[in-house]
Amino acid sequence: MGSASRIGRWAREARRSASLRLAELLVADLGICLGSFYAGMLLRFEGSIPPGYRETLPGIAGTLLIARLLANLACRLHRWSFRHSTLADGARVGIAGVAGSGTFLGLLYMLRIGGGTPRSVVALELLLTTALMAALRFAPRLLGVYAADWTQSRRKETLRTLIVGAGSAGQTLLRDLQGSADHLYRVIGFVDDDPAKRGMIVGGRKVLGGLDRLAEIAAATRADQVLIAIPRLSGKRIREILARSAELKLRFKILPVSFAFFQDRPASAAMQDLSPDDLLMRDPVTFADGGTPIPLVERSALVTGAAGSIGSEICAQLLRAGLSSLVMADMNENGLYLLGRRFAREFPRAAIALEVADIRDPGRIRSLFLRHRPHDVFHAAAHKHVPLMETAPGEAVKNNVIGTRNVAEAAAEAGADRFVYISTDKAVRPTSVMGTSKRVGEMIVRDLARRSRRTRFCAVRFGNVLGSAGSVVPLFREQIAAGGPVTVTHPEVRRYFMTVSEAVALVLRAGYGDCGELCVLDMGDQIRIADLARHMITMSGLVPDADVRISFTGLRPGEKLFEELLTEEEERTRQVQDKILAAECPAPPEDLHARIRDLAEAAAEGRATRILELFRQLVPTYRPHGLALADDAAPAVERAADAG
Repeated sequence: MGSASRIGRWAREARRSASLRLAELLVADLGICLGSFYAGMLLRFEGSIPPGYRETLPGIAGTLLIARLLANLACRLHRWSFRHSTLADGARVGIAGVAGSGTFLGLLYMLRIGGGTPRSVVALELLLTTALMAALRFAPRLLGVYAADWTQSRRKETLRTLIVGAGSAGQTLLRDLQGSADHLYRVIGFVDDDPAKRGMIVGGRKVLGGLDRLAEIAAATRADQVLIAIPRLSGKRIREILARSAELKLRFKILPVSFAFFQDRPASAAMQDLSPDDLLMRDPVTFADGGTPIPLVERSALVTGAAGSIGSEICAQLLRAGLSSLVMADMNENGLYLLGRRFAREFPRAAIALEVADIRDPGRIRSLFLRHRPHDVFHAAAHKHVPLMETAPGEAVKNNVIGTRNVAEAAAEAGADRFVYISTDKAVRPTSVMGTSKRVGEMIVRDLARRSRRTRFCAVRFGNVLGSAGSVVPLFREQIAAGGPVTVTHPEVRRYFMTVSEAVALVLRAGYGDCGELCVLDMGDQIRIADLARHMITMSGLVPDADVRISFTGLRPGEKLFEELLTEEEERTRQVQDKILAAECPAPPEDLHARIRDLAEAAAEGRATRILELFRQLVPTYRPHGLALADDAAPAVERAADAG
């Protein structure tokens, strides 16, 4: 009872305080009105009001007060936010001024008061009253802006800041920053590509030039920070900005894409550090919102490699799309447990089963499928590190080849509706054990696609995922934090990149859209890894090769300078479907099962060179790194390798 009483008392006091503020504002408006009217009379009659007018002043003034009070109440000028007033609120003041003068003249005419008040006095009173009422309301905010600027200028740690984009988002960001001194940004100007805005003053700050002059402007103004307030700025444009600013120790932040649609918090609070994902910045691809042609509410799915970067995102997007039942399988016991707890909190209505399972164990995999009977299967489990698989080809075979066969055959036996295999661009004309093992996995999937009457099989290729476990982005972050050097294999090495969310969204679209046996995701242009390293150093506020050195270590075993998405034969048959390329593939060799059996035996016996030879027979374009296996030299090489 005591707590409820205190809350009630606080509410009553708050209401009284608000009512008092409203009354004070109305009284101030009426005082302004009277003062303006008297000043208008003095100006009209050059400081001496004639006796005839002086006698009627009380009645005229009373009529004016009533007119102003009615107009201000009608326009709700007493309900005013001094901190968040906008141009629309300023228009309310103008409308109230004109309405008040109109009401005043109407009342004078109807009541026959004043014997003809001079029109010049009415005009002067209108101008003075409107101007002073507006000043009363906007002056506190203006003073707050000047006070915040003064406070910022006195701070030693203040960051001299440029805002990229003088549009609505940039103006909103500037207003948010000007409304508070609880930040370190001192905005010194805008940068915008619109020629019509060059030299304009926006919110008291000048538009200093276009993005092509950003580095020059930043150097001239001694800027420390760049706030990018163009939520849909392309990744190519961001990369250009970073390249031009590489010699300056600038820090970068950006408004997220979602800010353009959901402005549910201040722009200044929405700012986030520029990240490698922003270097791609393509139109967002979603799956949950209309990405699937069939409803998932009554469906179940099984995801292998569920605790990995790709597998966990597949699980998350399926659950967001309304999937009712999910089986998460992985060998990573701890990662699986933690992810299961997170999903249980976020999706309490979904039935989620956690299964610790090794895809290399056919009996365990078959029992999972027979028990859960999933409608859809997403096979993301794989060994993916290129250098490690070069030294352990047998493990690549066991996991990426035999494991894929186990899962795909179990899905077909259990009568699953669809099976989606996550492949890689490294499977095209492979130069690595990992890429070749994934290519053989594609063959297994395509073979089953031709033989299965119920299950629709699909292999989806895509490139590197920014920020995924083991990718270059977290490695570069660690190296930059340690002061360098940042290690890149070759100055010209290039890779395709996607964000994990867009990669998975397209995978799910390809799978549920039944696009074909082989689907390739449109990943735009390849990015030079050395450029990515330089951009990440620049985003950290450091200068590449000055503060942090870039070291080139040479291509590792199995690596290419650049990747491909399709072979020439596949390229000729491709069809584009909403960022998904569907291609026809040559049929797998008729003796595929016999060769897979040979691969399994070689892997079990640890015969590395035999595995490479079998890979070359299955994938003729495969060339083992640093090892040319001529037919007559292969046995000798194999003996030497096995002896080593």
